[in-house]
Amino acid sequence: MAAEALRRTRTVSMETGGLPLVSTFALLTIVAGQLQGPGYSEQEPEFLAPLENITVALGRDVHFTCTVNHLGSYKVAWIKSDTKTILAIHTHMVNINPRLSVTHNGHNTWKLYISNVEPKDSGTYMCQINTDPMKSQMGHLSVVIPPDIADSEGSEASVPEGGSVELKCTATGVPEPTISWKREGGRNIVFRDENGNEEKVVESYAGSTLSLKGLRRTDMGTYWCIAGNGVPPRKSRKYEVTVLFQPIVRVASLVLWRMADMQVTLQCYVEASPKSLTTWQRGKSHTGAKLLNSSKYGITEDVLNKYAVRMNLTVNRLKKSDFGEYTCSAVNAYGRANATITLKGTNAAKDHYNNNNDHDDNNDDHNTAPNNRTYNNTPAQATPQETTEPKRVRFGQQPNGC
Repeated sequence: MAAEALRRTRTVSMETGGLPLVSTFALLTIVAGQLQGPGYSEQEPEFLAPLENITVALGRDVHFTCTVNHLGSYKVAWIKSDTKTILAIHTHMVNINPRLSVTHNGHNTWKLYISNVEPKDSGTYMCQINTDPMKSQMGHLSVVIPPDIADSEGSEASVPEGGSVELKCTATGVPEPTISWKREGGRNIVFRDENGNEEKVVESYAGSTLSLKGLRRTDMGTYWCIAGNGVPPRKSRKYEVTVLFQPIVRVASLVLWRMADMQVTLQCYVEASPKSLTTWQRGKSHTGAKLLNSSKYGITEDVLNKYAVRMNLTVNRLKKSDFGEYTCSAVNAYGRANATITLKGTNAAKDHYNNNNDHDDNNDDHNTAPNNRTYNNTPAQATPQETTEPKRVRFGQQPNGC
């Protein structure tokens, strides 16, 4: 009779293949009792240590350890208790899963191994002995997943100065990630109302959506979305914000004095977005001949930030014909601007230079604009429909005309 029960148990175990049939293991309990017979006395099995609760990152390997003394003729089984699935009995795998395996050290220790863990492996695992009543202990496996950022709206936004923009960042992971925003270079995030009045300034902002209103050119740059949930590594993604506006041109000195045969460098400070086309020419007329790089003229630009440059015009070996007016111009899709510098000749350059507070040709301050002595802004002929009203643009949307 006992042999027949064992045969049936073995057949059921093979046929279930790990299906949620805990009754399979219950049959072993009946068999064990029949084998022992009435009046059989044996020391009861006992667990020496509880199963641990384990937290493991996605893709790692993990194992549970079950230590039992005085097992005798009883059997140890591993069960996924939340699904009531028998995984293994003694060293025989019931659940056919190549990522699961069991070992026994020949004495009192059984181990259940799970390799390359997946989210579905999370749950409660039971080490069970087929006594009557059954003895068991449980441990919980938590599979954590590092954050990942899903971006379906792109990572660039362009908006006219005075407008608004919303940057959205969605992250997944286990546990659920928190999202924060920072600006590149440690710059502050400035919040304004729709009229451009400053409301608050922060180093970082927490939330999935960063809403910026009343944008100014100083708000232009890179914003970082950072997602973290305590599971390394953190995930980040950058969003580029471009603020569009017509050019402005400034000069520090309207008049420069130099002697013949000297060298002089004229400089203009330009702000524009998108980047403007810059030129130098003689005189004030827009139709005048443009100056080009040559042995006579050296033309360079210093990039100061994302929207500002310094234009440099060096005139070599000054002659009488080189004295006069020089105009620097900048134009983009939103407008045009220019400024004029007058270069005058003298035989006492030093005195005139000091008296007129001339511009320092070797100005090394690349981070600040020169004093606003003069600047002119005129609408670009190619773009008569210049944007004048603030416009709200959602993230990833391009303004008309850009």
